[in-house]
Amino acid sequence: MIKNNRLFLSAVAFSMAGFCTTSSAQEFSVGGPLGAANQAGNFVAMSANVKVFGSFHFTESCTFDPERNLILAMNRGNDGGSDDGYVSLINPDGSVHTSKWIGANRDGLELRDPIGSAIANGVLYTADNGSREVRSFDLLTGAPIDAVAIPGEGFINGIAGTDDGTTYLSDTPQGIIYEITADGDVSVFAEGAPLNRPNGVAMDNDGNIVVVNIGDSAVITYNPDGEVVKQEAAIEGGNDGVVVTGNGVKYVSSVRFGSVTRINSRGNAQIIARGIPSAASMCYDSTQNQLVIPMNPNNSLAFIRL
Repeated sequence: MIKNNRLFLSAVAFSMAGFCTTSSAQEFSVGGPLGAANQAGNFVAMSANVKVFGSFHFTESCTFDPERNLILAMNRGNDGGSDDGYVSLINPDGSVHTSKWIGANRDGLELRDPIGSAIANGVLYTADNGSREVRSFDLLTGAPIDAVAIPGEGFINGIAGTDDGTTYLSDTPQGIIYEITADGDVSVFAEGAPLNRPNGVAMDNDGNIVVVNIGDSAVITYNPDGEVVKQEAAIEGGNDGVVVTGNGVKYVSSVRFGSVTRINSRGNAQIIARGIPSAASMCYDSTQNQLVIPMNPNNSLAFIRL
Protein backbone atom coordinates (compact mmCIF):
# COMPACT_ATOMS: atom_id res chain seq x y z
CA MET A 1 0.00 0.00 0.00
CA ILE A 2 2.79 2.37 0.89
CA LYS A 3 4.57 1.38 -2.32
CA ASN A 4 1.48 2.19 -4.39
CA ASN A 5 1.14 5.59 -2.69
CA ARG A 6 4.74 6.38 -3.56
CA LEU A 7 4.12 5.42 -7.16
CA PHE A 8 1.02 7.59 -7.22
CA LEU A 9 2.85 10.58 -5.73
CA SER A 10 5.72 10.12 -8.16
CA ALA A 11 3.30 10.07 -11.06
CA VAL A 12 1.59 13.23 -9.81
CA ALA A 13 4.94 14.97 -9.34
CA PHE A 14 6.03 14.00 -12.86
CA SER A 15 2.71 15.15 -14.28
CA MET A 16 2.87 18.47 -12.42
CA ALA A 17 6.47 19.01 -13.51
CA GLY A 18 5.47 18.46 -17.11
CA PHE A 19 2.50 20.78 -16.70
CA CYS A 20 4.63 23.55 -15.18
CA THR A 21 7.24 23.25 -17.90
CA THR A 22 4.63 23.50 -20.63
CA SER A 23 2.79 26.44 -19.07
CA SER A 24 5.93 28.52 -18.41
CA ALA A 25 7.55 27.97 -21.81
CA GLN A 26 7.60 31.02 -24.10
CA GLU A 27 7.15 30.89 -27.84
CA PHE A 28 10.18 31.68 -29.92
CA SER A 29 10.24 35.15 -31.47
CA VAL A 30 12.73 37.25 -33.37
CA GLY A 31 13.58 40.93 -32.99
CA GLY A 32 12.01 43.40 -35.37
CA PRO A 33 13.81 45.78 -37.72
CA LEU A 34 15.69 48.64 -36.10
CA GLY A 35 13.66 51.69 -35.26
CA ALA A 36 12.56 53.90 -32.40
CA ALA A 37 9.45 55.53 -30.97
CA ASN A 38 9.14 59.17 -32.02
CA GLN A 39 7.95 61.98 -29.79
CA ALA A 40 4.33 61.14 -30.59
CA GLY A 41 4.91 57.60 -29.33
CA ASN A 42 4.74 55.95 -32.75
CA PHE A 43 7.30 53.37 -33.89
CA VAL A 44 9.37 54.64 -36.81
CA ALA A 45 11.54 52.34 -38.90
CA MET A 46 15.12 53.42 -39.36
CA SER A 47 15.69 55.70 -42.34
CA ALA A 48 17.14 54.15 -45.48
CA ASN A 49 20.04 56.62 -45.38
CA VAL A 50 21.35 55.17 -42.08
CA LYS A 51 23.90 52.35 -41.88
CA VAL A 52 24.84 50.59 -38.62
CA PHE A 53 28.02 48.81 -37.60
CA GLY A 54 28.60 47.07 -34.27
CA SER A 55 31.20 45.56 -31.90
CA PHE A 56 31.35 48.25 -29.22
CA HIS A 57 30.63 48.41 -25.51
CA PHE A 58 27.96 51.01 -24.74
CA THR A 59 29.57 53.71 -26.86
CA GLU A 60 28.21 57.03 -25.62
CA SER A 61 30.14 59.45 -27.82
CA CYS A 62 32.62 59.78 -30.65
CA THR A 63 34.89 62.44 -32.08
CA PHE A 64 36.69 62.73 -35.41
CA ASP A 65 40.43 63.11 -35.99
CA PRO A 66 40.86 64.67 -39.46
CA GLU A 67 44.65 64.33 -39.39
CA ARG A 68 44.45 60.53 -39.29
CA ASN A 69 41.00 60.31 -40.87
CA LEU A 70 39.76 58.18 -37.97
CA ILE A 71 36.76 58.17 -35.65
CA LEU A 72 37.47 57.81 -31.93
CA ALA A 73 34.70 55.96 -30.08
CA MET A 74 34.41 56.11 -26.28
CA ASN A 75 33.46 52.73 -24.77
CA ARG A 76 32.03 52.82 -21.26
CA GLY A 77 33.22 50.49 -18.52
CA ASN A 78 31.05 47.96 -16.75
CA ASP A 79 28.55 49.06 -14.12
CA GLY A 80 30.01 50.15 -10.81
CA GLY A 81 32.72 52.40 -12.21
CA SER A 82 35.21 49.60 -12.81
CA ASP A 83 38.44 50.70 -14.48
CA ASP A 84 37.84 49.13 -17.89
CA GLY A 85 36.72 51.92 -20.22
CA TYR A 86 38.52 52.16 -23.55
CA VAL A 87 38.79 54.12 -26.80
CA SER A 88 38.44 52.49 -30.22
CA LEU A 89 39.76 53.77 -33.54
CA ILE A 90 37.22 53.35 -36.33
CA ASN A 91 37.70 53.80 -40.06
CA PRO A 92 35.32 56.16 -41.87
CA ASP A 93 33.46 53.21 -43.43
CA GLY A 94 32.69 51.86 -39.95
CA SER A 95 35.25 49.09 -39.95
CA VAL A 96 37.53 48.75 -36.96
CA HIS A 97 41.05 50.16 -37.18
CA THR A 98 42.07 49.42 -33.55
CA SER A 99 39.53 47.83 -31.21
CA LYS A 100 41.24 49.04 -28.05
CA TRP A 101 43.59 51.93 -28.73
CA ILE A 102 43.51 53.56 -25.29
CA GLY A 103 42.81 50.66 -22.94
CA ALA A 104 44.74 47.80 -24.53
CA ASN A 105 46.13 47.36 -21.01
CA ARG A 106 45.78 49.26 -17.74
CA ASP A 107 49.45 50.09 -17.27
CA GLY A 108 49.58 53.74 -16.30
CA LEU A 109 45.95 54.21 -17.26
CA GLU A 110 42.73 54.91 -15.43
CA LEU A 111 39.61 55.25 -17.56
CA ARG A 112 36.39 54.12 -15.96
CA ASP A 113 33.31 55.44 -17.71
CA PRO A 114 34.12 57.78 -20.63
CA ILE A 115 30.99 59.64 -21.73
CA GLY A 116 31.41 62.80 -23.82
CA SER A 117 34.51 63.41 -25.95
CA ALA A 118 36.16 66.19 -27.91
CA ILE A 119 39.39 66.93 -29.78
CA ALA A 120 41.15 70.29 -29.70
CA ASN A 121 44.72 71.25 -30.58
CA GLY A 122 46.12 67.72 -30.56
CA VAL A 123 44.41 66.67 -27.32
CA LEU A 124 41.59 64.18 -26.75
CA TYR A 125 39.28 65.13 -23.87
CA THR A 126 36.72 62.82 -22.31
CA ALA A 127 34.27 63.16 -19.43
CA ASP A 128 34.98 60.16 -17.19
CA ASN A 129 31.80 59.90 -15.15
CA GLY A 130 33.12 56.84 -13.31
CA SER A 131 35.67 58.98 -11.48
CA ARG A 132 34.00 62.37 -12.13
CA GLU A 133 37.06 63.73 -13.89
CA VAL A 134 37.84 65.31 -17.22
CA ARG A 135 40.69 63.26 -18.66
CA SER A 136 43.00 64.36 -21.44
CA PHE A 137 45.19 62.25 -23.72
CA ASP A 138 47.80 62.97 -26.35
CA LEU A 139 45.97 62.53 -29.64
CA LEU A 140 49.02 61.14 -31.43
CA THR A 141 50.33 58.66 -28.86
CA GLY A 142 47.26 58.08 -26.67
CA ALA A 143 49.32 58.76 -23.54
CA PRO A 144 47.43 60.24 -20.55
CA ILE A 145 48.09 63.94 -19.97
CA ASP A 146 45.94 65.02 -17.04
CA ALA A 147 42.80 64.36 -14.99
CA VAL A 148 40.82 67.26 -13.52
CA ALA A 149 38.35 66.49 -10.72
CA ILE A 150 34.89 68.04 -11.06
CA PRO A 151 33.19 69.13 -7.81
CA GLY A 152 29.75 68.03 -6.66
CA GLU A 153 27.65 65.04 -7.58
CA GLY A 154 25.67 64.32 -10.70
CA PHE A 155 26.43 62.92 -14.14
CA ILE A 156 29.12 64.64 -16.20
CA ASN A 157 28.23 64.23 -19.82
CA GLY A 158 28.92 66.33 -22.93
CA ILE A 159 32.21 68.15 -23.48
CA ALA A 160 33.71 70.59 -25.97
CA GLY A 161 37.25 71.95 -26.18
CA THR A 162 39.08 74.99 -27.52
CA ASP A 163 42.58 75.42 -28.90
CA ASP A 164 43.75 77.26 -25.77
CA GLY A 165 42.94 74.22 -23.60
CA THR A 166 39.65 75.46 -22.16
CA THR A 167 36.87 72.87 -22.00
CA TYR A 168 33.13 73.14 -21.36
CA LEU A 169 31.37 70.27 -19.61
CA SER A 170 27.71 69.50 -18.89
CA ASP A 171 26.42 67.99 -15.66
CA THR A 172 23.01 66.82 -16.77
CA PRO A 173 21.04 66.22 -13.52
CA GLN A 174 22.59 69.26 -11.83
CA GLY A 175 21.75 71.53 -14.77
CA ILE A 176 25.24 73.05 -14.91
CA ILE A 177 27.80 73.83 -17.59
CA TYR A 178 31.33 73.93 -16.16
CA GLU A 179 34.31 75.76 -17.59
CA ILE A 180 37.70 74.13 -17.04
CA THR A 181 40.79 76.18 -17.87
CA ALA A 182 44.02 74.78 -19.28
CA ASP A 183 45.46 75.06 -15.75
CA GLY A 184 42.69 72.87 -14.35
CA ASP A 185 40.62 75.57 -12.64
CA VAL A 186 36.93 74.61 -12.56
CA SER A 187 34.07 77.13 -12.38
CA VAL A 188 30.36 77.27 -13.17
CA PHE A 189 29.93 78.73 -16.65
CA ALA A 190 26.13 78.54 -16.90
CA GLU A 191 23.32 77.37 -14.63
CA GLY A 192 19.54 77.62 -14.61
CA ALA A 193 17.13 78.43 -17.43
CA PRO A 194 17.21 77.97 -20.35
CA LEU A 195 19.22 74.89 -19.35
CA ASN A 196 16.94 71.89 -18.79
CA ARG A 197 19.06 68.81 -18.13
CA PRO A 198 21.85 69.94 -20.48
CA ASN A 199 23.57 67.21 -22.43
CA GLY A 200 25.57 67.73 -25.64
CA VAL A 201 28.08 70.57 -25.93
CA ALA A 202 29.87 71.88 -29.04
CA MET A 203 31.84 74.90 -30.21
CA ASP A 204 30.59 76.95 -33.15
CA ASN A 205 32.76 78.70 -35.71
CA ASP A 206 32.75 81.98 -33.75
CA GLY A 207 34.04 80.45 -30.52
CA ASN A 208 30.60 80.28 -28.91
CA ILE A 209 29.39 77.34 -26.83
CA VAL A 210 26.33 75.44 -28.10
CA VAL A 211 24.33 73.27 -25.69
CA VAL A 212 21.35 70.96 -26.20
CA ASN A 213 18.96 69.83 -23.48
CA ILE A 214 17.66 66.35 -22.91
CA GLY A 215 14.77 67.91 -20.97
CA ASP A 216 13.34 69.74 -24.00
CA SER A 217 14.16 70.64 -27.61
CA ALA A 218 16.17 73.81 -26.91
CA VAL A 219 19.46 74.52 -28.68
CA ILE A 220 21.23 77.29 -26.76
CA THR A 221 24.26 79.31 -27.85
CA TYR A 222 26.38 81.09 -25.22
CA ASN A 223 29.20 83.50 -25.89
CA PRO A 224 32.47 82.96 -23.96
CA ASP A 225 31.21 85.35 -21.25
CA GLY A 226 28.31 83.01 -20.47
CA GLU A 227 25.63 85.18 -22.09
CA VAL A 228 22.88 83.58 -24.17
CA VAL A 229 23.21 84.98 -27.69
CA LYS A 230 20.87 82.65 -29.58
CA GLN A 231 18.07 80.18 -28.85
CA GLU A 232 16.87 77.68 -31.42
CA ALA A 233 14.97 74.41 -31.25
CA ALA A 234 15.24 70.92 -32.68
CA ILE A 235 12.10 69.27 -34.04
CA GLU A 236 12.05 66.72 -31.21
CA GLY A 237 13.28 66.91 -27.62
CA GLY A 238 15.29 64.47 -25.54
CA ASN A 239 18.51 65.54 -27.22
CA ASP A 240 21.99 64.19 -26.59
CA GLY A 241 24.42 65.20 -29.34
CA VAL A 242 25.13 68.43 -31.20
CA VAL A 243 27.67 69.26 -33.88
CA VAL A 244 28.30 72.46 -35.83
CA THR A 245 29.72 72.18 -39.34
CA GLY A 246 32.00 74.63 -41.11
CA ASN A 247 29.09 76.44 -42.76
CA GLY A 248 27.35 76.98 -39.42
CA VAL A 249 24.72 74.27 -39.82
CA LYS A 250 23.84 72.47 -36.58
CA TYR A 251 22.85 68.82 -36.28
CA VAL A 252 21.10 67.56 -33.15
CA SER A 253 20.52 63.91 -32.19
CA SER A 254 17.63 62.82 -29.97
CA VAL A 255 18.58 59.92 -27.72
CA ARG A 256 14.97 59.60 -26.54
CA PHE A 257 13.14 59.80 -29.86
CA GLY A 258 15.67 58.56 -32.40
CA SER A 259 15.77 61.52 -34.78
CA VAL A 260 18.42 63.85 -36.16
CA THR A 261 17.44 67.49 -36.73
CA ARG A 262 19.29 69.85 -39.05
CA ILE A 263 19.14 73.58 -38.19
CA ASN A 264 20.40 75.87 -40.93
CA SER A 265 22.07 79.25 -40.44
CA ARG A 266 18.65 80.95 -40.51
CA GLY A 267 17.36 78.77 -37.68
CA ASN A 268 15.07 76.64 -39.83
CA ALA A 269 14.84 73.07 -38.53
CA GLN A 270 13.98 69.79 -40.24
CA ILE A 271 14.39 66.12 -39.43
CA ILE A 272 16.85 64.38 -41.77
CA ALA A 273 16.82 60.90 -40.18
CA ARG A 274 14.48 58.96 -37.92
CA GLY A 275 14.20 55.72 -35.99
CA ILE A 276 17.78 55.54 -34.69
CA PRO A 277 17.64 53.70 -31.34
CA SER A 278 19.36 55.63 -28.52
CA ALA A 279 20.93 58.22 -30.84
CA ALA A 280 23.61 59.52 -28.48
CA SER A 281 26.44 62.07 -28.67
CA MET A 282 27.38 62.12 -32.34
CA CYS A 283 30.41 63.50 -34.13
CA TYR A 284 30.96 65.07 -37.55
CA ASP A 285 33.41 63.48 -39.96
CA SER A 286 34.42 66.56 -41.95
CA THR A 287 36.49 64.62 -44.49
CA GLN A 288 33.75 62.22 -45.60
CA ASN A 289 30.99 64.75 -44.77
CA GLN A 290 29.04 62.35 -42.58
CA LEU A 291 27.52 62.14 -39.12
CA VAL A 292 28.55 59.26 -36.87
CA ILE A 293 26.06 58.45 -34.12
CA PRO A 294 26.75 56.10 -31.18
CA MET A 295 23.73 54.03 -30.21
CA ASN A 296 24.45 53.40 -26.51
CA PRO A 297 23.19 49.94 -25.37
CA ASN A 298 22.87 48.79 -28.98
CA ASN A 299 26.70 48.70 -29.07
CA SER A 300 26.70 50.20 -32.55
CA LEU A 301 27.44 53.29 -34.61
CA ALA A 302 25.05 54.77 -37.18
CA PHE A 303 26.40 56.65 -40.21
CA ILE A 304 24.55 59.36 -42.14
CA ARG A 305 26.05 60.78 -45.32
CA LEU A 306 25.22 64.46 -45.71
